[in-house]
Amino acid sequence: MYCGSCLHGNALVAALREAGTDAMLLPMYAPLRTDADSESLEYVAFGGVNVYLQQRWSLFQRTPWMFDRLLDRPALLRWLTRRSATTRPSELGPLTVSMLRGEDGRQRKELEKLLHLLDHTLRPDVIHLNNALLTGVAPAIQRRLRIPVVCSLTGEDAFLDKLPPPHREEAWRLLRERAAGLDARIALSRYFAGAMAERLALPGESIDVIPPGIHVAHGADPPAPGPKPAAGGPFRVGFFSRIAPEKGLHLLAEAVGLLATDASLRPVELHAAGYLDPADRPYLTEVEHRMATVGLADRFHYHGAPDRAGKTTLLQSFDLFSLPTLLPESKGLPVLEAWAAGVPAVLPHHGVFVELVEDTGGGLLHEPGSAALLAEAIAAMLRDPALAAACGRRARTAVCEQYNAATMAARTVALYQRTLR
Repeated sequence: MYCGSCLHGNALVAALREAGTDAMLLPMYAPLRTDADSESLEYVAFGGVNVYLQQRWSLFQRTPWMFDRLLDRPALLRWLTRRSATTRPSELGPLTVSMLRGEDGRQRKELEKLLHLLDHTLRPDVIHLNNALLTGVAPAIQRRLRIPVVCSLTGEDAFLDKLPPPHREEAWRLLRERAAGLDARIALSRYFAGAMAERLALPGESIDVIPPGIHVAHGADPPAPGPKPAAGGPFRVGFFSRIAPEKGLHLLAEAVGLLATDASLRPVELHAAGYLDPADRPYLTEVEHRMATVGLADRFHYHGAPDRAGKTTLLQSFDLFSLPTLLPESKGLPVLEAWAAGVPAVLPHHGVFVELVEDTGGGLLHEPGSAALLAEAIAAMLRDPALAAACGRRARTAVCEQYNAATMAARTVALYQRTLR
């Protein structure tokens, strides 16, 4: 899958380099997977196979580094990760706690390798962790390398809250402890800054907000909105995210079914794309079955997980974008990508979506969890093409002027400089 944190980290490093900052991207667990050119080093810290083996069997906590390198080969890790399902929180309680313990965890040897690499080869001035679940390494880096550690907060609560007890409570306790010792913390939205300040028992002003940015350099990436289908054709509603119950594709399918009963509206098609975990295949099958049950099988299309070019083409074909998540989102990257193509959005009134829509006017909000109210919001766009067009224009302008990678990089560099001072 294309991980949202990986996409954000890769875009940030690319933008930092474009701005003249000497930035390096070091993958952890597995090689980076993004739909853009990877900016990462061809090296993997805390290789996933070694991390797993050291968690399960103490013997592997004492194996020579030369042996470990065989299991850290990027080619091997790529091969394994492409043939396995995504990690599930219900199975990862002990490992999550161990990683947050850092030097006191079962992966101490991997931490020593990372410290050696940083101190003897990379020699950075500042470390930026792009996920708070990695903060177990922070105390050792600060103490031994005497450099600041910055961390982005990117939706970790959704993962931690799914851990089974007692690991859930212990992981949150450790994360509060690690977060308090960081030199700076970054949230990608005002919503998540407030939510995590409360969960981590931190003052609100201790978390900086730097929204994510999309590359719009030279007006070519992302390209300007392309041609839409003819006005008399079907109205194409798009969904682009991981195909899973919490992302709400079933709600969107139900809303499209409700819209189909209104003869005064244009026919509506639902086009979905995004990573599908094999374990969630029955969920997609159920969505397809629901559409077929109401006679709309030919109006639902799943496009798989396209590459960057395919994603851009697909987004440009949408008349409207919707992501009716059941849980509040912290980043909203799929919305920004749709907005970059000039596509207006209908989104649930929670999480980052509220500030995105209120700050830009790029769409409409609806009550979360209600297919009927979602259908009403989509119908409002259908009945008022001028409103939809205006929202699309404002959306693309917002990406170009507010949510672009250059602005994200400039604000991040300013935070680094302030932290170093």
